[in-house]
Amino acid sequence: MEGKRFLNILKKQKYTLMVIPVLVMVIAFLLTRKLPNVYSSKGSLAAGIIKASSQESILDKNPLQDSKISQEFGNMIQLMQMKKVYDQVSYMLILHDLENTEPFRKESKLMGQLNNDARKHAIKVYKELYNKRQPLSLWDQDQKGLNDLIISMGYDYESLTKKMKVYRIDNSDFITVEFESESPVLSAYAVNTLCSEFIAYHTSINHESEENTIKFLGNLLNEKRNALDTSMGSLKRFKIDNRLLNLNDQGKSLYAQITEFENKIQEVQKNIDANNGALESLNAKFTSDEQRNIDKALSSMNQSVITLTEQISMAQDDYTKSNFDSRYLRKIDSLVNAKKLLLNQAGNRYTANPSATKENLISQRINLEVNRDLAQSSIMSLQRELRKLNTRFDSLVPKEAAINTYEGNISVASQEYVEIQKKYNQATMAFNSSSQVKQIEMAMPGNKLPSKKILLVLVSGIGSLVICLLVIFLLFYLDNSLKYVDELSNKTNLPVLGTLPYIVHSSLLNLNELWAPDNDSTIDREFRNQLRSVRFETENCMEGNHMLVVTSLGEGEGKTFLSMCLASAYTMVNKKVLLIDGNFNNNTITALTEPAYLIEDFLTGRTNIPYPGEETDITIIGNKGQDISLFEINTEAIIRQKIQQLKDAFDIIIVESPALDTMNQAKEWITVTDKVIASFEANKVINGEKKIHVGYLKSLNNKYLGWVMNRLTEDEDAPKSGKRFFKNKADI
Repeated sequence: MEGKRFLNILKKQKYTLMVIPVLVMVIAFLLTRKLPNVYSSKGSLAAGIIKASSQESILDKNPLQDSKISQEFGNMIQLMQMKKVYDQVSYMLILHDLENTEPFRKESKLMGQLNNDARKHAIKVYKELYNKRQPLSLWDQDQKGLNDLIISMGYDYESLTKKMKVYRIDNSDFITVEFESESPVLSAYAVNTLCSEFIAYHTSINHESEENTIKFLGNLLNEKRNALDTSMGSLKRFKIDNRLLNLNDQGKSLYAQITEFENKIQEVQKNIDANNGALESLNAKFTSDEQRNIDKALSSMNQSVITLTEQISMAQDDYTKSNFDSRYLRKIDSLVNAKKLLLNQAGNRYTANPSATKENLISQRINLEVNRDLAQSSIMSLQRELRKLNTRFDSLVPKEAAINTYEGNISVASQEYVEIQKKYNQATMAFNSSSQVKQIEMAMPGNKLPSKKILLVLVSGIGSLVICLLVIFLLFYLDNSLKYVDELSNKTNLPVLGTLPYIVHSSLLNLNELWAPDNDSTIDREFRNQLRSVRFETENCMEGNHMLVVTSLGEGEGKTFLSMCLASAYTMVNKKVLLIDGNFNNNTITALTEPAYLIEDFLTGRTNIPYPGEETDITIIGNKGQDISLFEINTEAIIRQKIQQLKDAFDIIIVESPALDTMNQAKEWITVTDKVIASFEANKVINGEKKIHVGYLKSLNNKYLGWVMNRLTEDEDAPKSGKRFFKNKADI
């Protein structure tokens, strides 16, 4: 429903929707017909990023991922669009126009005002700033003027970037640069200049950054190398000062020697214990006298035995110190044999018992004593050497800790050196294999682009049409006025008795002519049909009552017109009709009809009750138009008596009361009457105070019959006349 209404609104505004776009298109054509032709030039750059990524992969480095490559291209394009790069292009363009007789563009008004000296000064400043890659300082009035000169020629940053396009071609390694201008030569020159300036700037900042990185890493590498050399030199001096070749090997050798000596001491101790056991067993076989004789016989030889024993002990020490050299072993054997021979001679010479058995026992005893003494001498030597070895081994422990500290420092310094050297090699490799941006396609003067004039005209027409539609839709959407019967009924939840159209016709001002039998006007006939419908619905709702008040929410909504038309409709059904002008503030009926009776006189008894006239079926009672209300004329009881007299005399009494916004003036009439209807003007809004009046009408319950929608415009969506939306109050 809403969509259909909106389409109907568009139908009504069809001429507006046609005229405005056409007018806008004509204006756009007049404004664009003098636009210059446009020429485009295109150049291409090879970024070298994908190639560099392939080289890094070959060199066992992590190749760039797709996201990283996209980021690199994004950075490069943003760098290319920096103002610093465009400033160089601006300098080149303005210098070309200043120095050549055939400039790219027609001289601006500001450039035309330059004399020779000013031109030379401008050229000098532009070249100095170009060589230094510096922008114009707007704080300096002179350079600000030079900047204004560039702007006047359209060579400034904002003007160039509007016409310059820089983009990457899909996923390739190429960047395309396009520029549009009114001159094909200017377009090509601008593209080539931007490419060359970008390449120079990109190369300078990349090489400078990479060279600084390599220099820093080189210095750091030298520091780490010196730290490593210092740690290694400290370890070397420590080993020399402590006469250490290989601490691990020396420790292992000493430990092996200690183990060997401990094993030999155990073996010698076993021999001593065995000899002592054997001697105890032999001594038990001799008597005490025999023992004393033997000791006495051998006492003279003790000094010689002691001497030999000392020599054997010294030989044992030499044998141990020489790491068991066989030469010392032979000396020990000869000394031992000499000692045995001496003891044997002593035994043979001084034995007290000549029997052979005693001699053998004595000989065994002597041998055992010799072996025992030899073992005791040997174990003492071994123990001394073992103590020396343990002392040397113990001295290695603090040296081991010191060496571990030196070696730890060397390990850390070596690792740091290796890491820095790796980074240095990577930086050097990256510097040698870094991407080199090259211009692979020079821009040439391009062809003229298709004219955009027609497109601009079409876009302007379509745009204006869209704007008009949008404005109409917004007005339609924001319009809260009630245009149709169903809207009024739904908004107020009150019945609608009928409608009267919005029409201006002379016959409607003359009610007699409206109902004339020979009046065949289509408009009058439609109006009569709708008026009959209102009268019929009202008569059905009156339910035998005689007095009807016509009011409205506000002034100017057609109460007077509705009252007079409804009175004339009742006369057409042979009713005795009394029309009372109860609107004291605006007595239009009184002014139009100039009645013979006034309501003030009738209610105060100055005049008698009027009766239906013979010449007309409508009797009219007017008012004096004073600022007065009904109950101010007389008491309510007397007024009700007077009104009852009127009811007895007339079939229907129609009272036009003031609007509800007059407060008590309308309500006093409603109090003394039977039924109420209200006139509502179409396209009005119910809000604010009017909602309160609607609530008052609802509070009247069955006394309020409903609305008559007045001044309804012709619309295909409007309900047919005579349609009543609520037949009774139960429908609400």
